[in-house]
Amino acid sequence: MSAVAASRRAALLLGLTTAVGLVAFCWPLLAPPGAGASVDLAHLSDAPWVFLLLVPLLLGVVVSELAAGGMDSRSVALLGVLAACASALRLAGAGVTGFEAVFFLLIPAGRVLGRRFGFVLGAVTLVASALLTGGVGPWLPFQMLAAAWIGYGAGCLPRARGRSEVALLAGYGVVAGLAYGLVLDLWFWPFALDDGSAVAYVAGAPVTANLGRFWVFHLTTSMGWDLPRAATNALLMVLAGPAVLAALRRASRRASFGVPVVFTPARSEAAAPGVGTGT
Repeated sequence: MSAVAASRRAALLLGLTTAVGLVAFCWPLLAPPGAGASVDLAHLSDAPWVFLLLVPLLLGVVVSELAAGGMDSRSVALLGVLAACASALRLAGAGVTGFEAVFFLLIPAGRVLGRRFGFVLGAVTLVASALLTGGVGPWLPFQMLAAAWIGYGAGCLPRARGRSEVALLAGYGVVAGLAYGLVLDLWFWPFALDDGSAVAYVAGAPVTANLGRFWVFHLTTSMGWDLPRAATNALLMVLAGPAVLAALRRASRRASFGVPVVFTPARSEAAAPGVGTGT
């Protein structure tokens, strides 16, 4: 059962957040000819604005769900606990090439608690972990978006149980680990290289040509990080995934997410059967 119930307002805000993210990542690919220098400067300076747009949108998702009754104090509490745990996992892997255990918790949480919960958890986790590790910078809003998409995708996976589910999540962990590196490369690539490089971004060039350059750049510079990240996700999911999934499902059942609280008047002793009747 999803911790964040379906809501049109939340769906609209999530769609708007994703649209903002796609524009932030991809607009340099559509820059006109001769705009190379301006693209470099603009993409370096637009990160704070992306962050300022993301935070209200994410808060809007939570607030709209609280107002609609789709999310309650129990959901918010669990969101905070899981974000803290995932931040600690990221702190444990700081400085180790490609070792990012943060997705190991994010993926099962999105799977069990729902795609909207996974979306918000991914973004909140990256903000909290950045504050802990000193990783606040222009890359942060793009990391938030990428992690949010991973959490959302985990909630969209098909039904499976037992070993099949673990295998499904391990495979998704591999895909997510590789995709995270691919997306994160895209945010800085337009201004990362000199114009003379064969894999540099060329403002005004056809999108297909720039994507080809980017693909070569990604394969030659990022596999040392992306492959260990993907392997870490899969290994942790196989080893500890069943226990984490069971714990999350147990917490979800005990918290009764999505079940409305109904108060009924207590029966008086006089109305209770067998009281004062000798039976």
